[in-house]
Amino acid sequence: MKTILVAGGCGFIGSNFIRRNIESNRIICVDNFITGREENLKSLQSHDNFQLIHHDIINPLVFDEKLDYILNFACAGSPPKYQIDPIHTIRTNAIGVDNLLKLAKKNNSIFFQSSTSEVYGDPSISPQNESYNGSVNCFGERSCYDEGKRLAETLCLEYNRKYNVDIRIARIFNTYGPYMDPNDGRVVTNFLSQVIENKPLTVYGSGNQTRSFCFIDDLLDGIESLVFQDKNNITNTPINLGNPMEFTIIELINEISNIFNIKPQILYKDLPMDDPLQRKPDITKARDLLGFNPNVGLSEGLKKTYDYILEVL
Repeated sequence: MKTILVAGGCGFIGSNFIRRNIESNRIICVDNFITGREENLKSLQSHDNFQLIHHDIINPLVFDEKLDYILNFACAGSPPKYQIDPIHTIRTNAIGVDNLLKLAKKNNSIFFQSSTSEVYGDPSISPQNESYNGSVNCFGERSCYDEGKRLAETLCLEYNRKYNVDIRIARIFNTYGPYMDPNDGRVVTNFLSQVIENKPLTVYGSGNQTRSFCFIDDLLDGIESLVFQDKNNITNTPINLGNPMEFTIIELINEISNIFNIKPQILYKDLPMDDPLQRKPDITKARDLLGFNPNVGLSEGLKKTYDYILEVL
């Protein structure tokens, strides 16, 4: 049995990862509960393989036991959440990641960093591949997150170069599914919550901006393949994980309308600063190195997410 430290483990992706891996691994979950929700892992509180620690990774971590893997999902991912305290967002991606990398160095752990498609900013190419350096505003409302995640990748690279820490980096594109916070401000949760509450669907800008939606189960298949397999050229390089099927926001509304047989009203608002107009991952590297091939369709994923949000709202 391996010991896995999961930072940000009470969040959306972290909690789903823990539930999938708790039976065969000892898992230590670390979360500061700023956006992570303890109820996401309530069913595991008495599990023999599970330990929950209330801690903020911007403060040093000390563990006596050997950690085989360290997975970092810590950091609010939705703009309304990470903009509440942008300085803390930056510290999480700088000081926090540095603290986790020090721990990985000490334990000779495999270190996984959840990066993001936001490192590409508002891209000038589509689809986005890992060699594209991005177009990021370093002085805008989203900069605390976008630049923070870029810095985190650099820290990982330097720990690999200097200390030979085995790093695995996933650039995660828009992911959705059960255990998302219904009030996190992301487009899928916004729309489904508004459908359930019979409210107009809020569209920012024209709705012609695109996103590529990956269901959580597909994403976890990619993360687990990236984390648990031998190096095989996957260390020291970021890898895109997402679903390359691209939809405009209006097309997403049409899909929701067809699934739930509704004719929603639409409330248009101004497009936020630096909101990207295109998001579509090039997953060639993930397919070649990980055998990654997302297969959950948007309709199936939206139904499962709707059922979860309906239950918790």
